[in-house]
Amino acid sequence: MRAVRIFFFLLLCASSFACAGEKDYLVTIETSHGKIVAVLFDDTPEHKSNFIKLAEAGRFDSTEFQRVMKDFMIQGGDVFTKENLPPQDWPTLPAEIRPHYFHKKGMIAAARQPDGINPDRRSNGSQFYITIGKVYDELELTTDMGELQKSLMKYMELGSQAALREKYIRLYNEEKYDSLTALILSKRDELEKSLNVNLTKDFTAEQIEAYTTIGGVPHLDKEYTVFGEVIQGLEVAEEISNVPTGYRDRPNEPILMTVKVEKMSRKKIEKNYGYSYPNEN
Repeated sequence: MRAVRIFFFLLLCASSFACAGEKDYLVTIETSHGKIVAVLFDDTPEHKSNFIKLAEAGRFDSTEFQRVMKDFMIQGGDVFTKENLPPQDWPTLPAEIRPHYFHKKGMIAAARQPDGINPDRRSNGSQFYITIGKVYDELELTTDMGELQKSLMKYMELGSQAALREKYIRLYNEEKYDSLTALILSKRDELEKSLNVNLTKDFTAEQIEAYTTIGGVPHLDKEYTVFGEVIQGLEVAEEISNVPTGYRDRPNEPILMTVKVEKMSRKKIEKNYGYSYPNEN
């Protein structure tokens, strides 16, 4: 019996040591605006492995954040254009869209071609984006705004809704769009009941908490592969998103990047960056 207890004690110690010493790749993106530090997710292995290989080979270096949009995202890492590879020869990655990863501020996801020419939602083999987004009111977040607008148009055709129709037209003509949005949202429950329609989007409690506090880009959820997260320097990404841009949202002044990866124990990453690894299911 004593030998059995010693065996399990040693097994526990070995397991604890392995966990404490388990290492991960820490990603550092250097730009003229500062440094962005990130980790990549284990349960998106194709994307994680591909990113690490490109970074270790130095292929990201001297690429740009070539598309930036305020309150939306910054996109970069166009390795294949830098290497003069014809677009038709650009490699892609299989989609690894996981429902537990969503586009809250600071998440890293893979760019891709639209569904019309890419029904499998395969990712671009190098380009990635960092989400910025905005903070949402919960009612706006959980409402299907397109369907709400269509239902309201139908509702205002009723003779009993003349006053609502007049108010809507007045706010529109006065370009009071915030007030107009508030008016439309205030009618959601009434429209659902009167027209027997569902205008509510389903979000998890975690999504609602994130999108109504730190913000993000919810309409991209379940559409693109999210494969990493910024753990330091998110303010740098946000600063980049605010730079002046020209044609196709390209910064007027190039924003070059250098990308490095280094192995570090997960315990040290959590301690140094205040990061908690997600439960990857």
